Amino acid sequence: MKRIVSIAVVITILALSLVSCGYDPRIEYQGFEATHYATIVVKNYGTIKVELYGNEAPITVENFVKLSNEGFYDGLTFHRIIEGFMAQGGGFNEDGSHKQANNIKGEFLANGVMNTISHQRGVISMARADDYDSGSSQFFIMHETNTNLNYLYAAFGCVVDGMNVVDAICEKAQPYDGNGGIYTSERPVIETIIIEEVK
Repeated sequence: MKRIVSIAVVITILALSLVSCGYDPRIEYQGFEATHYATIVVKNYGTIKVELYGNEAPITVENFVKLSNEGFYDGLTFHRIIEGFMAQGGGFNEDGSHKQANNIKGEFLANGVMNTISHQRGVISMARADDYDSGSSQFFIMHETNTNLNYLYAAFGCVVDGMNVVDAICEKAQPYDGNGGIYTSERPVIETIIIEEVK
């Protein structure tokens, strides 16, 4: 009996340790090789560490890395947030003004590109308008899994630490419409995005 209790205690301690260091058992890691890591620093919330899959979505990752290294995202916001779906940012300043980058090719099957990254909880993907090649700087992080987006949007990485920050952003959000629009004064601010290349 003591042995069973001891094993249970060890398992509990291990589980708590994994949670405290950012492990999220609800994220289904899909086995892709990371080419870069991006640390998204969100004011008053914390940091979100994302691994980027440059082999699956090379154009998207190169664009995201370039913009991050140039400081493009510094001071931009999450302007569209839907709890249970996703948090979208990277296109609007704190004052609500739009910031635009160059468009890139949409790397997903509907646009003729094989990209098998599934839109699971924690996956980061490129936002776009109706035009398949209209993605530029705006990205979204999945709060919950939605495979309906597969093959239609360019997923390019996954959260490996800080999913609790994504949860807090989504759970605190109070959209003013059914599309997840957030009032300018209430938008979480991206202080910076720090890129680390995998050697």
